[in-house]
Amino acid sequence: MSSDELELWKQRKLLEMQRRAMMKKGEEEKLKEGPEKRNEDPETILRRLFQGRADEVYETAKSQFPGETRKLTEALAKLVSKGDLTEPISGEELYWFFRRLGINVRLETHIRFVESGKIKTIADKVREE
Repeated sequence: MSSDELELWKQRKLLEMQRRAMMKKGEEEKLKEGPEKRNEDPETILRRLFQGRADEVYETAKSQFPGETRKLTEALAKLVSKGDLTEPISGEELYWFFRRLGINVRLETHIRFVESGKIKTIADKVREE
C-alpha cells in the first residue's frame, strides 16, 4: 500500500465513522421527542385511555362546553404524555371529573324498565294508564 492509498483509506474510515455518529445522534433525538414534539393531537392522546361511555361523555362535553373541554383535553394529554396518567378513564369517572370542575355536562337520559318481559319507557307506561 502506498501512502496515497493509505491516506484515502483513512479518509473513508473517518467519513464512515462520522456518518454512523450522525445517525446515532438522530436516533437519540427521535427517542427524546415525546408525543407533543411529534405534534400528536391532544384529543387522540386522551382518547386512547377512554373506555366504556367516556367517548359519549367527552363528545357531549365538547359540544356543550367547547372552550373548557379543549383546555382540559390539553392538560390531561400532557399528563398522559409525561406518564403521570396511565389508567383507563371510564365514562363515569370523566363525568364526575367534569362535575368537580364545575362543568355540568347534561347527558341524554332514558329511563326504561321491564314489565311483563317487555322493555317500556315511562312515557309508554303513562299512555297505558
